[in-house]
Amino acid sequence: MSESPVRVASIGMGWWSDVLADAVQRTRKLKIAACFTRSAGKREAFAKKYGCRAASSYEEILRDPEIEAVLNTTPNHVHLETARAAAEAGKHTFLDKPIAHTVADGRALAKACREAGVVLSVGYQRRRESHFRWMKKAIEEGNFGRLVQAEGNISRDREGQFEPGHWRYQADAMPGGVMLQIGIHYIDILEYLVGPIQAVSARTAQLVLPGDNPDVANLIMEHECGAISNLTASYASASEYYLMNIYGKEATAYYTLFDGLRILHRKQGPPRPVPCTKNDTIAEELDEFADCVRGKAKPEVDGEKAILSLAVIRAGVRSAKEGRRVEIAEILASDKE
Repeated sequence: MSESPVRVASIGMGWWSDVLADAVQRTRKLKIAACFTRSAGKREAFAKKYGCRAASSYEEILRDPEIEAVLNTTPNHVHLETARAAAEAGKHTFLDKPIAHTVADGRALAKACREAGVVLSVGYQRRRESHFRWMKKAIEEGNFGRLVQAEGNISRDREGQFEPGHWRYQADAMPGGVMLQIGIHYIDILEYLVGPIQAVSARTAQLVLPGDNPDVANLIMEHECGAISNLTASYASASEYYLMNIYGKEATAYYTLFDGLRILHRKQGPPRPVPCTKNDTIAEELDEFADCVRGKAKPEVDGEKAILSLAVIRAGVRSAKEGRRVEIAEILASDKE
């Protein structure tokens, strides 16, 4: 007899809630049973689209014994409040990145879930992309030799895509701007591939979008292994673009959105393409979340890992503000970051 799907509720009806809900429909391990957001129109539309119940309040969801978990896509500044309430109600949480705005809030959120004995899984689907999985395996097998350098670029065109007063444009609602919103994905990948980051030097600019938040950022990072990485994140570019190059003493991997993955081995001629099948990363992380709820797996990115990537961003924000190199240990030692 097949196992029943995990019954989940979606909270926070933005565009990403639909992305997750679409992925749920591609899995067999979860079922959206209810939804809630403060806008009655949005929750009714979501309920109709995905065949679930529109709850009249978040408390109604938390009281429902049939709801086992929450898919949380609320704005970042309410992650702690909403996830802690879920934990206290015995509900597991799949939380879209970042875990919170501050390391202190991230720690409080992770602690609430840990003490309640519920699963906390943080959505970092990009590390699951097949080209990054290939790089990780090759690095672990020693094919790159010593890692010495890396460079990444994660860019999108966000002009006109949100109303001028949207929270993504406001520094108090999205500290770090583009660094926190999308740069953190490639911070996670750089730590995944190259290893922990010790220090950050950053510069930011606000050039195109409204509001007071950086729409361009550059971070230079020092890894524990000695390698140096550079990451550019932009909301002000002409189009979507991704790049990740990993340089080792014996081999270099080149990945771009348009050219795919290539590998170059030392003294073996030009780079050769590496075929990588596009995989359903969001469905994969949701399947893993369901397995975690059923006690069959552990989250690949849990609260502690999510706190570390957030600490790198917070170090970047401080570096850009104060014009100096900032060590991650300084951020982790602060009760204000």
